[in-house]
Amino acid sequence: MPGTTDGPIRVDPGEQALVSVPSMGSPLTTLPDDAFENLLVVSATAAPGKVESLVERRGGDPEKVGVVPVTGSPTEYAGPLWTTDPVDPSDLTGISIRLSKAMEYVTRGGWVVVDNVNVLLMYGREEQVFRLFDSVVSNAREKQARGAYCTVREAVTDETFGRFRDLCDRAISVE
Repeated sequence: MPGTTDGPIRVDPGEQALVSVPSMGSPLTTLPDDAFENLLVVSATAAPGKVESLVERRGGDPEKVGVVPVTGSPTEYAGPLWTTDPVDPSDLTGISIRLSKAMEYVTRGGWVVVDNVNVLLMYGREEQVFRLFDSVVSNAREKQARGAYCTVREAVTDETFGRFRDLCDRAISVE
């Protein structure tokens, strides 16, 4: 049973968490303020401009935040966030390549956030998404970065949730 929090997500350096989030909310709103000091977001639900606005509303510096935009639509962004080229949600190899490059900028104690694992599961086969997830979790753990991998719990089977949960140190549910 995941622990439930109505405050900021608390994850220690190197710790990886599968985070159950509400379907319509941004998981970035549940991060502690210091997460915005070194944050990489794999964003399948928000364009870079929206991520920038959220970071600024939270008092963070967008220049310290990187985004891997996962979208099927063409997007252009010329703001202060560090971004990769957009990648289609069905292109798990492309996501992996962009993530590998972006992880170079994540420091010990920084954050790696996947804002919605469900989107990847909608476009890719579960086994492929699982391998990508395993790689991201391992890389973040190796760098001693904090990981928050968000999923809408009700939208995945117990078996799928369990597989992803087993790769993480713990599961958290946010209100």
